[in-house]
Amino acid sequence: MLMAVAILFSAATVFATNGTNPVSDTTKTKKVKPVKVQYTCTMHPEVLSDKPGKCPKCGMALVKKEPAKKKAETMKM
Repeated sequence: MLMAVAILFSAATVFATNGTNPVSDTTKTKKVKPVKVQYTCTMHPEVLSDKPGKCPKCGMALVKKEPAKKKAETMKM
């Protein structure tokens, strides 16, 4: 009888600690926003496109627009 109680107590302890113990899941990843690529004309920066091509105003090839840098990065001394 004492052995059955010990086994029951051990099993209850294992199940109780298993449910409350937070385990880090390495399969979960943070969602990263996909970077939206835009193309612009070097002579007409107001012209924006989501694919390469030619500027409708002057016919120059559109170039990939660089993402804007943060102010803190540009002000390093």
